[in-house]
Amino acid sequence: MGLISKAKLLIWLFPVFALGGIFPEGGHATEAATAVAAGASYAWWVWALILFIVTLIMGVLAVLGGVGGGVLFVPIISGFFPFHLDFVRGTGLLVALAGALAAGPGLLKANLASLRLAIPVALIASTCAIMGAMIGLALPTNIVQICLGATIIGICILMLTAKKSEIPDVPEADRLSSALAIYGVYHEASSGKTIDWKIHRTVLGLGLFVIIGIMAGMFGLGAGWANVPVLNLVMGAPLKISVATSKFLLSITDTSAAWIYMNKGCVLPLMVVPSLVGIMLGSFIGVRLLKIAKPTFIRWMVIGILAFAGIKALTKGLGIEFM
Repeated sequence: MGLISKAKLLIWLFPVFALGGIFPEGGHATEAATAVAAGASYAWWVWALILFIVTLIMGVLAVLGGVGGGVLFVPIISGFFPFHLDFVRGTGLLVALAGALAAGPGLLKANLASLRLAIPVALIASTCAIMGAMIGLALPTNIVQICLGATIIGICILMLTAKKSEIPDVPEADRLSSALAIYGVYHEASSGKTIDWKIHRTVLGLGLFVIIGIMAGMFGLGAGWANVPVLNLVMGAPLKISVATSKFLLSITDTSAAWIYMNKGCVLPLMVVPSLVGIMLGSFIGVRLLKIAKPTFIRWMVIGILAFAGIKALTKGLGIEFM
C-alpha cells in the first residue's frame, strides 16, 4: 500500500478510531463519539481546511504578539472546534514542539541558549511534564477544561503585569548554581558589549519549574509564557538568554509529554498535519509583518483573544452556554 493510500485509509478510519475507544481510559470515548457525530455532516477535509486557516492566522498572531503558538492553540481549538480535548492537547504539544525544534539548533549555535542552564531545568520540567500528562488524561474532561480556562486567564494577567529585565542585577551566584557551573558569556550585538552572566535563587527557580512542567503536560501548552519570567526575573538570566533557553527547553519538555499522548492514541495526523503547516506558514508571514506591525496593538489583541478563549474554556467546563 502506497503512502497516499495509507494516509487516505487513516483519514477515513478517523470516526472508527474515535468510536472504537483509542481515546484515554475512562468516559472519554463517549464524549469523543458525540463530538465526531456533531461534525459528521461535513466532509472529512472541511475541518482540516478550517483548522489550517485558523492556525495560519494563529501563527501570524503568535509571532506578532510574542507568544508561543501552543498557548493560543489549545484554548481556541478546544473551545470552538468539535474535537475532544485530549486530541487538542496532544496536537498542541506537537505544535509547540515543532517551533522549538526548528529554532533550537540555531539558538545553540548563536550561543544564546545555554546548555548549562537548560539541562537541570529540563530534567525537572520534562519529568513533571510526564506526570502532568498522566494527570490530565486521568481527570474528567470538564475538570481539565475548568483548570485550562483558569490557567489561560492567569496567563493573560501575567502578560499584563509581568516586567522584563534585559540584564538583571545578580550580585553573586548562589552555591547551587556555582556547583552546577551555570554561568556564561554572550555578545550583545545591539550594544557591542560582551556580557558575563550568572544566576541566583536557583532552588526557588527549579521548584517553580516543577509546577511549570506539570501544567505544560496537563494542558498541552508550550510553557514559554512561564519559562521566560522564571529564568529572567527569578533566576536572573539575561532576557535574550532566557528567551533562547526557554525555546530550547520546549524541545525537551514537550517531547516528554507528547509521548504520553501518543501512547494513549491522542495524536491524529488529521489534526496534526494542517495545524503544523498552518502554524509554520503563519510564523513566516508574521516575521515579515513584524517590521511594520504596531507591537502594542498586537499585544493587546493577543491578550484579548486569550482572555476570550480562557472564558470559553472555563464556561465549557462548567457546562454554561457561552457563544
